[in-house]
Amino acid sequence: MALPPPPRFWAAMMMMVLVVELSVALQKCVFDEVQARVRVVTAAPVHPESPPSETRPGTLSQLQTRHPGQRASPQRALFLKKMKRSEQTAANPASPQPIRIRVWVPRESLGLSEAEKARLRPAVEEAVGAVSSLLSVNRVHGPLLLSRDINKYCKFLWKNSSVVNYNRCGRANNNYRTETCLDVTIPDDHLGGCVAYPEANSPRRTVLRPEGAGLPDADFLLYLHVWSTDKCRAEPNVLAYAVHCQTDAHGRPLAGVVVICRERLTAATYSHQATVQTVIHELFHALGFSKALFSTWSDCSSSSPQGTGCSPLGAVTHVDGSGQMRIFTQSVVSALQRHLASSDPELGGPLENLGVSPGSVSSHWESRVLQGSIMGAVLGDWTTVRVDPVTLAALRDTGWYTVNLSRAQSLVWGDGEGESFGSLSHCRDNSSSFFCSGSGLGCHYLHLHKGECKTDQYLEGCHVYKPLKNGSECWKEANHKGSSEADQSGEIFGFESRCFFSNLTKEFLSTGSSVVGCCYRHRCTGLNRYQILVSGSDWIDCPAGGIIQIQGYQGLVFCPDRRLCLYPDVAPPSDNLNTFPASTTNPISSTSYSHQTFTPAAGLTWSSLPLADVPRAPAQVGVVPALGVTAVGCIAAAVVISYRKYRLSRIRVHTAPEV
Repeated sequence: MALPPPPRFWAAMMMMVLVVELSVALQKCVFDEVQARVRVVTAAPVHPESPPSETRPGTLSQLQTRHPGQRASPQRALFLKKMKRSEQTAANPASPQPIRIRVWVPRESLGLSEAEKARLRPAVEEAVGAVSSLLSVNRVHGPLLLSRDINKYCKFLWKNSSVVNYNRCGRANNNYRTETCLDVTIPDDHLGGCVAYPEANSPRRTVLRPEGAGLPDADFLLYLHVWSTDKCRAEPNVLAYAVHCQTDAHGRPLAGVVVICRERLTAATYSHQATVQTVIHELFHALGFSKALFSTWSDCSSSSPQGTGCSPLGAVTHVDGSGQMRIFTQSVVSALQRHLASSDPELGGPLENLGVSPGSVSSHWESRVLQGSIMGAVLGDWTTVRVDPVTLAALRDTGWYTVNLSRAQSLVWGDGEGESFGSLSHCRDNSSSFFCSGSGLGCHYLHLHKGECKTDQYLEGCHVYKPLKNGSECWKEANHKGSSEADQSGEIFGFESRCFFSNLTKEFLSTGSSVVGCCYRHRCTGLNRYQILVSGSDWIDCPAGGIIQIQGYQGLVFCPDRRLCLYPDVAPPSDNLNTFPASTTNPISSTSYSHQTFTPAAGLTWSSLPLADVPRAPAQVGVVPALGVTAVGCIAAAVVISYRKYRLSRIRVHTAPEV
């Protein structure tokens, strides 16, 4: 008969699971709410005979539009012919280039401290560098010049189609001052000019505003506004928010604003990598992952380059048979079919339904299906967030971008789980190791942290292991404090350590001893093959999906299947280098995973009045790879130690009710 464990064993086990509760504000994204309040200006075709102050550098289609009955002059015809040849030369499959995002800091944002500047610039550079390495466009010819809103500067338009000046401004609005984008005043130098034609059939015109110089070498203008706005003050949990406010004639966003709440730059809880991911998330919204733009996505599946020869997709969102709103576009459906290993044609990209009225859509993925995605409704600990293939497929289906899919990060969540993965019935029937039940301790599905089984409002009752934040990162050697409980369970913390479900102990082990998450070293010996090292033991094979015993210990270690040594881009963050993971097709050559770095000089330009004299290191992406996942189905019957629930530091991104 087994003897019960001594009291000190239980005391040690309880100390192992008790952590200091962190009071961390949850951070939200209010993109849908804010975007709904912004009037978007779309570049419209103009008369070819209009003076330069009425046009902005654009496409041939804009310059070709003529008023009925009018002829272009011989000089104009020659110009159009030359431009057509120029565009045809540029319009080839190799023409898209990495998007050039010009960052402009408004004057209102310049009163930052040196500490704020030192935090802001590297984070924005990493985020913009990441986006420019992923998305390419047919570049803007000449300087980027934004359009003025004719409904603001003009008192009335000539609406009689029989007059020469049809659809032109007839009278100026004397109250017109300038253009704005959210809280930012757009400089006149960034804007095209505008004129008025006081007579219906006369070419006589009045220049209201001259044309600005525009911004060279830019395809998208990002106004970076760092301010304590009303929204920041009203919602302390908001880190940043964004909108787009200008689009070209094909619907592609040309300009937008990312507001960073100034208070968050000085907070003691500031995280560089969380800020990088938040800016990437908001940039993806502004560039097209937005319910306000879904209806303008285009089908560019032919050989025509982006922006030419494309046809509008129309409605891309539909409700499936279970009531789930989804994006049904070719690349998104294909990406989700590959991810879930299913041929089901109903596998459109599922959109978040929390806080969204029936029949409406959200600008975020459904958390139960795409947990860990950069465009999920909840961004977890920054080490677990992925720039995933499904999100990149959606940006590709906008029709405005070619996407470097080889730089997508592995989305481990739900990989190969089938078409029903993430449904409410699926997550509650204990058929998937990605979900859990109860409120016990274990391992986060990416294996980087010890975790706690819990739910949130976006999971709608489904439970997952969420990382603990107080010393539970297995990859941090400093987390091993020489405590008696760690010594009893044989834990080893360090860069090569991962979380394993285990009830190892050097003490007497009772039949009901709980299985919890423990940190042990591992090394890869092949695809989905690895060994582990427990304190005081030799390296021992850990068969994927099996269990092992360790000499000198009582209890078992559970070896996760298809979670370790399978994803080449999955590794803990490095203290010395922020990197963007290589393609997941790279072979595994050792226990250390290889990564790629890049310097997106072609994609990032920083304009404005001087932000700071901060040394500028090459921008490198701060989306750090995540880790493998532990199978937990075999331990469902284990007795779980009760303990306090602790808050998890995570970025919450959700759609607030529309105004």
